Amino acid sequence: MPTATTSPFPSPEQRIRATRFGWWIFLSSELLFFGPLLAGYAYGRVHLPHDFVAASRMTDFTLGTTNTALLLTSSASMALAVALRRLGHGAACWLLALTAALGLAFLAIKGVEYRHEWLEGLAPGPDFRFDSRYAAGAQLFFFLYFCLTGLHALHLAAGCAACVTLAVALQRGGAGFASCERVELTGLYWHFVDVMWIFLYPLLYLNGRAG
Repeated sequence: MPTATTSPFPSPEQRIRATRFGWWIFLSSELLFFGPLLAGYAYGRVHLPHDFVAASRMTDFTLGTTNTALLLTSSASMALAVALRRLGHGAACWLLALTAALGLAFLAIKGVEYRHEWLEGLAPGPDFRFDSRYAAGAQLFFFLYFCLTGLHALHLAAGCAACVTLAVALQRGGAGFASCERVELTGLYWHFVDVMWIFLYPLLYLNGRAG
C-alpha cells in the first residue's frame, strides 16, 4: 500500500514532464479570462469600426510602446535567468530581480497612463467625454481597454511577486525552493503574460494609426 511519501511517478523525469504538462493546462485555462473580452472587442471592431478607430487613437501610443519595449526586454532577462539557473550560476537571482523590476516599471507607467485617461474623461461611466458621433462605440472600447489591461496588470503583478520570491530565495541560499523547475515554470508564466500583451498592444494602440 502506498505511503504518504510515495511519489505517483516512477522517475523524476516523468514527474517533471507531468508538472510541465499541468502548468501548460493552467496557462491555457488563463485564456478563459481574456477570451470573452477579446470576443467583445472583435464584435465592436466589426460592428462599430469607426468608433473603435477613433477611440484607439486616444490611447497613449508613446507609453504603450514604451511598455511593450519593457516587456520584450523582461522576456529576454527571464529567458537568461532560466538558462543560468540550469547552469547553477548565481547571476540568475539578479536576472530574476531585473525581470521583476521591469515588470514593476511597466505597472508604474500603466498607472500614469490610467491617470491621464481618467483626467481626460475616457473612463466609462456618466462622466465619459468623447465626440458624440463615436461616443457609444468609444465607451465600449474603453470599457474593454480597462478590463483587458487591468486583467493583464493583475497577471503581471503576480509574475513580479513570483520573480521577487525566487530571487530572494536564491540570494539567501534557498536553491532547493528556487529550483530549476520552479524558475522554468515561472518563466513560462512570464512569457505567457508577455505574449498576451503582444496581442493587446496592436488591438488597443495601433488600430487606425496607420492612416
